[in-house]
Amino acid sequence: MSRHCQVLGTAPSFGKSVSHSHKRTSRRWDPNVQTKHYWVPSLGRNITLRVSARGIKTIDKLGIEAVVADMRARGEKF
Repeated sequence: MSRHCQVLGTAPSFGKSVSHSHKRTSRRWDPNVQTKHYWVPSLGRNITLRVSARGIKTIDKLGIEAVVADMRARGEKF
């Protein structure tokens, strides 16, 4: 499974590494994705999410209920 945040949709960025000789090679920047378990009272169960560090901060700020409602509106499954 790709390194993808379920809350924010953050995906890897792509670019080039440039060496001292200026030879360029491809590289990617992965988001800091963590597997987190949250208790959702409206569902009455725990859910497991793959979220980035910024996604965890978003859940802390808005609350898990609001984030789950937004994810369900987008058609995301958990």
